[in-house]
Amino acid sequence: MRTLIQKVLQREEPLDEVQVAGWIRTRRDSKTFSFLELNDGSCLQNIQIIADADLASYGDVEKLSTGASAEVTGKLVPSQGKNQKWELLATEVRLLGTCPDDYPLQKKGHSREFLRSMAHLRPRTNLFSAVFRVRSRLAYAVHQFFQERGFVYVHTPIITGSDCEGAGEMFRVTTLDPHAMKPQKDENDFFGTPTYLTVSGQLEGETFACALSNIYTFGPTFRAENSNTSRHASEFWMIEPEMAFCDLHGDMQLAEDMVQYLLRDTLIHCEADLSFFNRFVDKGLLQRLQHVLDNEFKRLPYTEAVEILTRSKQKFDYPVKYGLNLQSEHERYLTEEYFKTPVTVCDYPKEIKPFYMRRNDDDKTVAAMDLLVPGIGQLVGGSQREERMDVLETNMAQHDLSMEDYGWYHDLRRYGSVPHAGFGLGFERLIMFVTGVSNIRDVIAFPRTPGSAGF
Repeated sequence: MRTLIQKVLQREEPLDEVQVAGWIRTRRDSKTFSFLELNDGSCLQNIQIIADADLASYGDVEKLSTGASAEVTGKLVPSQGKNQKWELLATEVRLLGTCPDDYPLQKKGHSREFLRSMAHLRPRTNLFSAVFRVRSRLAYAVHQFFQERGFVYVHTPIITGSDCEGAGEMFRVTTLDPHAMKPQKDENDFFGTPTYLTVSGQLEGETFACALSNIYTFGPTFRAENSNTSRHASEFWMIEPEMAFCDLHGDMQLAEDMVQYLLRDTLIHCEADLSFFNRFVDKGLLQRLQHVLDNEFKRLPYTEAVEILTRSKQKFDYPVKYGLNLQSEHERYLTEEYFKTPVTVCDYPKEIKPFYMRRNDDDKTVAAMDLLVPGIGQLVGGSQREERMDVLETNMAQHDLSMEDYGWYHDLRRYGSVPHAGFGLGFERLIMFVTGVSNIRDVIAFPRTPGSAGF
C-alpha cells in the first residue's frame, strides 16, 4: 500500500520495503542508474529515488519526464547526499502517466499571473501546494477551536432573500429572463420572490444562536462588487460565530482568542510551509506572526483611533475624518507604526454600520468592533446585535427594510430576546495574513473575480 512521502521522510528507522507514488520533478541519468525526484503533494520536500539501470522496469524509468506520474517500490536507506535524511533504492518503478515536452511547469520560475491562467496545474508548484496545505490546516483548526468550546456548527443557506449588509451588491438567482425580471415578488420565478447568493450567513445564524446559545457557520459567500483589487473576490469563505447572552466585550475576546489560537496551531503543524513563505514570499512573516501571538490586542474606540490618525501628520491616500470608514492604510498605521501590536477598534458611528448593530447609550455609536493585524489591516469585523425590539424597528425603518421580508428576524426580539453578538472572519484574508501571500486570487483554489470564472 502506498505511503505518503511526508510520512516516509519523517521516519526514524530505515525500511526494507516501502511504496510511494507521485509526480516527477526531475530525472538525471548516468551510465548505470538514474536519480528521480518524486513529490506527491503531501509536503514540500521531494524524495530522491535511485533507480539502477539493471532494473527489470528500467524501461519505464526512461519514459519519466518532468510532470509524469509513477509508483515506486524500494528500500528506504540513509541518504548519501546533503540536505536529505533518506533516499529510496528502487526495486520496481511503474509508469502511471506520461507527460509530453510541452508540460508548462518545467523546473524554472513562473510568475503568479502566469500560474493563475492554469489553476488546474498550479497546485503542483511549491508555492501553491504550500498555500493549500496551510488552508486545509487552518480550516481544520477553525472547527477545532469552536468544537472545543461547545459551539454548534450550522449550515446557513447559500440562496437567500435577505441582504445582510444592505450594500445591494448581490447576485440575483432567477429562472426568469433577466431582461424581464421584476424587482418585487413574481410567482413565475422559481422561488416566487427575488432571491440572491448570500453575502453572509449571520442573520440566519442569529436564529440558531437564539436557540442553541453558541453556533458558528463556515461556508462560501458571494458579493457582486465590481472590484479588481488584490483583496477582493466575488466568491469567498466566511467564518461567522454567533453567541447568545454575549456582549461586545465577549465578542472581542472570542475574536482575539481565535486569531491567536489559529496562529499557534499553524506555526506548530505547518512549520516547513511557513518557513518556505518566510524565505521566498515575505521575509518578515514568521516574526510578525509570532509578534501577534505573543502580544495582547490593544483596544480603543473609533473616536480615539481617528484622533491618533489625525495627529499623526501621516500622508494617507484616503482622508481621515470622523464618520468615515477606516481604510487599510489607516489600520496598518495603527498596528505597524503607532501601537506596534494588533489592535481592536470599537464603538463606530451608527451612520456607517448596518441596521442590526446595537446602538450605544450615547445614541451616536454602535457596539461594533474591527480586529486589525499588521500586514493586513482588518481581519475580523463584528458587533453586539440589537436585541431591543423598538430600537431594531427604528433601525429597520431608517434603512428602508421591509417588515414583511424581515419579520422572522424581528420575531427573535418578540419571543424571548437576549443580548447576543458575533463576528465575521474572511477566511481568504486570514490565509493571506498567515502565508504572506498578498493577492486573494492566490489563496483560493479557483478564484472568481469580475470577468473571470474559469475552470
